[in-house]
Amino acid sequence: MKAQEFNNLFDGVIDKYHIEDSVDQPFTNPYNKNSLEHLLYRKCWIDTVQWHYEDIIRLPDINPEEALTLKRKIDASNQDRTDMVEYIDSYYLNKYKDVTIQPNATINTESPAWAIDRLSILALKIYHMKEEANRASASDEHRANCKTKLGVLLEQRKDLTTAIDELLNDISQGKKFMKVYKQMKMYNDDELNPMLYAKK
Repeated sequence: MKAQEFNNLFDGVIDKYHIEDSVDQPFTNPYNKNSLEHLLYRKCWIDTVQWHYEDIIRLPDINPEEALTLKRKIDASNQDRTDMVEYIDSYYLNKYKDVTIQPNATINTESPAWAIDRLSILALKIYHMKEEANRASASDEHRANCKTKLGVLLEQRKDLTTAIDELLNDISQGKKFMKVYKQMKMYNDDELNPMLYAKK
């Protein structure tokens, strides 16, 4: 898959979510579970639901108990997001496992999956900035400012799309190599978070 196909898939996920526009709607994945598309679809769905969790928790009149429940959901979503990134990187590690790495090969500042993660978040920013740029109830100034920001986001997506394609091409030719570090999040682990293991 080329990175533009990632963008198309992510846009489709976000459009699908907004048909019901509810964080509680059921999730179904239309792709084969062994495919890259399956992983990307799931990844963007997690990002989309979490985007809306983050909107809800910022309501000024939210009930404190509801906010705490939502904070737990956001924590769980963050862990799911990280897990999906690692699954995507595992896909690429397996895909390129037989590539001969060139003697002068270099490592990238981030793995392919973390770059793709940014592409998924950009798709969400673009969708919602486009909404704001066209919101009839907003002022002309607000819409104009959002259209300017939308232009920047679209340029950023174009650049990142190109960079991801170049990175994957370089990895496939052995010009760059993958080295993936597990995130090792500590705050969700009752063996690593002192606030949790102190309660045992």
